[in-house]
Amino acid sequence: MKKTTSGIKVAKVVIFIICCFLAVLSVMPFVIMLVNSTRSTTEIQQHAVSLIPSNYLFKNLSILLGKTFRPTVGFMNSMIISVCSTALATYFSTLTAYGLVVYDWKLKNAYFSFIMAIMMIPAQITMIGFYQMVYKIHMTNHLSMLILPAIASPSMVFFMRQYMKPALSMEIVQSARIDGAGEFFIFNRIALPIMKPAIATQAIFSFVSSWNRLFEPLILLTDQKKYTLPIMISLLRGDIYKTEYGAVYLGLAMTALPLIIVYLALSKYIIAGVALGSVKG
Repeated sequence: MKKTTSGIKVAKVVIFIICCFLAVLSVMPFVIMLVNSTRSTTEIQQHAVSLIPSNYLFKNLSILLGKTFRPTVGFMNSMIISVCSTALATYFSTLTAYGLVVYDWKLKNAYFSFIMAIMMIPAQITMIGFYQMVYKIHMTNHLSMLILPAIASPSMVFFMRQYMKPALSMEIVQSARIDGAGEFFIFNRIALPIMKPAIATQAIFSFVSSWNRLFEPLILLTDQKKYTLPIMISLLRGDIYKTEYGAVYLGLAMTALPLIIVYLALSKYIIAGVALGSVKG
């Protein structure tokens, strides 16, 4: 019995050490990024990895703002796209999942299979046709073209359906119908509150994905006033003679800072969402 207890303690210690090691590995890139944003280009080239901050932060900031990098413009554009895309994706994906779970209709299983098939298609394949359509309707420099496609989010529909099936009781829906409630009233007042944990989790993932998106905005946006933060960061290394790595790291830190704040504030929902994805299947 004593050997078993000691073995369990040793296993816990080993697991704790491994978890701490993995946590350090996960945090280390962010620490290096923040430290390098305070160092000069020469210091970074001589020693790429350092945990000791330097005193070039304000000089890097002046270099950064002297370029085409305009953090307020990029932040506002990225925020508009991310918030609106997240709101549309979560609401309409939950609404689609509600239709798949609550209603019985002939092609329901075929429709769900079609959604699953779309999940397998990379977005880059459809980008050419999408760009041609946007170009023909003269909407290439409109942020709405980066927001409206979020209405169709197959992976989020799949997640919402898997969570809603055991969470939403059909007896509650039937009772509300008997009481004379409309379908949208039932969805907005009964289904949505029940889906709050899943919505919060998917909202975080959707926001981070929209915030970091580079490929579609880089193709659709040519007006500098409409550039997002990732586009501005990608253009920082466009100097012919010299690349100011300190300024580049500072720009990356400014881009990642909102995501770090969102994660620290809502990390419990991310953990809950991972658990939901494995349990609610």
